Amino acid sequence: MGASLAPSFEAAEVNTHSRDCGSGAAALSHAIGGYAPGVHQQREDSPMRSVRGAYDAAMSTVYEAAGGSEGLYRLAEAWHQRVMTDEIVSHAFSHGLHPRHTERLAAYWAEALGGPSMFTGCYGDETTVVRVHSGNGPHEEMDQRAIACFDRAMDDVGLPADGELRRVLHDYFAWAATTTMARYHESADDVPDGLPIPRWSWNGLRK
Repeated sequence: MGASLAPSFEAAEVNTHSRDCGSGAAALSHAIGGYAPGVHQQREDSPMRSVRGAYDAAMSTVYEAAGGSEGLYRLAEAWHQRVMTDEIVSHAFSHGLHPRHTERLAAYWAEALGGPSMFTGCYGDETTVVRVHSGNGPHEEMDQRAIACFDRAMDDVGLPADGELRRVLHDYFAWAATTTMARYHESADDVPDGLPIPRWSWNGLRK
């Protein structure tokens, strides 16, 4: 796929009329503890710094194991920094970027991985997200490069290469990138209304 054929996901996001709400943003900002951007500026008590591989069976959700809202915010920021330096994936952001993109992405991942329903409550549902990623034609190369960026982002935030959490997060992101975000190549109008955000657990997609 040539770079000129790359979809422009973020241009659509900028013009999406979602249920954005200040209380949700404030809650996420509080959860991440006023974290200052910069993927290599991790705090000593960052949840991602304590990851060493296997997780206690009592850890009930992937969201909790990933460090909750703060950990996923760091991962979202690391991924975004990676894709913006990728010559193919960066074209998806070339026509504009939502000013709270990282915050919204972290809230979406949090809800999908067993955390609070902050994205649904503040920004929209699965339909909102899928429509942003639809109507751009096939983009398999971009999908695979986005997945590779996600794997490198996990390195950036300190996830061990052989950990169970890393495997589960990779599987989730790869599944989302190649299925739910890649079903409606022809038109965003084909995306059904009212889709719920898929939930992902240690055992994969929750039915």
